[in-house]
Amino acid sequence: MTDLQQSGSPAGTVESGVVDAPGAATAAIAPGAGAIATASPPGALSDFWHRFVRNRLALLGLAMVILVIGVAIFAPLLAPHNPYTQDLRSTLRGPSGAHPFGTDQNGRDQLSRVIFGSRIAIEVGLASIFLSLVIGIVMGSVAGYLGRAWDSVIMRVADVFFAFPLLIGAILIILVVGRGIGSVILALAIFTWATSARLLRSSILSVREVEYIEAARSLGSSRWRIVTRHVLPNSLAPVIVYGAVSVGVAIVAEVALAYLGAGPSANTPDWGNMIAAGQSFLSYKDFMWFFPSMAVVFTVLGFVFMGDGIRDALDPKLR
Repeated sequence: MTDLQQSGSPAGTVESGVVDAPGAATAAIAPGAGAIATASPPGALSDFWHRFVRNRLALLGLAMVILVIGVAIFAPLLAPHNPYTQDLRSTLRGPSGAHPFGTDQNGRDQLSRVIFGSRIAIEVGLASIFLSLVIGIVMGSVAGYLGRAWDSVIMRVADVFFAFPLLIGAILIILVVGRGIGSVILALAIFTWATSARLLRSSILSVREVEYIEAARSLGSSRWRIVTRHVLPNSLAPVIVYGAVSVGVAIVAEVALAYLGAGPSANTPDWGNMIAAGQSFLSYKDFMWFFPSMAVVFTVLGFVFMGDGIRDALDPKLR
C-alpha cells in the first residue's frame, strides 16, 4: 500500500492514476488493474431528495409545476372547446357553465385558450433556458478554467449582453429572424446565457486550485477530463438553481413579448395575446385578462418555489 493510499486526506484520493473529488466513491482495485472507474456517491441523490421534501413550499412548487406540465401535455383532452373556433353569437360572454372562463371578442372559449396557452409557456420556458444553460456552461467553463485572455474576452462579450434590456434585445432578434415560437426561444436564450456563464465562472474560480484538482494535473489528466470529472460536478449547483428559477422569468418574458406584439401571431392561444386582447375591455370585461394573468402567476410561482427548494437542498450550510 502506498503512502497516498494510507493518508486518507480529505482533499481526495489518488489511486492508480485517477483522482476523485471529495466525497466521491471509489471502486476497489483488482490485482493488476491499471485504472479505476469513479462513481457518484450512491446516497447523494437520496440525500438531496430528503432535504428537498422537508421544504413544504418546495413540494408545493413541484406539484404546481407538474400540474401545469400535465395540463400542457394533455391540453387536447382537457380543453372543452377548440381554442381557434369562433362563435360570433357568443362574443364577450361572462363565465358560465358552458364557458367557465367566458369568451373573447371573437366568441372563442377562454378556458380552452388558457389550457392551450400553457403549452407555449412551458415550451418557451424550458427550451429557452435549456439552450441558455448550454451556452452559459460552455462559456463559463472556458472562462473560469482557462482564464487569462479567454476569461477577458468571454466576460466582455457577456457584458455586452448584460447592457441590453432583455425585452429590447429579444425584440431586436425577433425583428431580424421573424415572429414565431422558435424566434422567441432563440432570442431569450441569446440574452440570458451571460448570467449562467458568470455564475459558473465564479464557482469554477473557487474550486480550480484545490488540492484534488492540482493532483489531477500533476498526474497528467487532460483539461477535458479535469473539467468534466472534477470541476463541473463541484461547480454546477448555483447554475442549476438559476436555471430552475429562470424558467419562470422566461415565461414572463414570453408573455410580455406576446403582449407587445412580438411573440406568436395574435390568433395563437397564448397568455400574452389574451392579456393584450383583454386590455381593450379593462374595467368591464375583466375576465378576459384576469384568467390568463392568474395562469402566469401560478406557473411562475411554481418554478420559483421549486427553485428555492433546490437551492436550499444543495446549500451545504443548510445540511
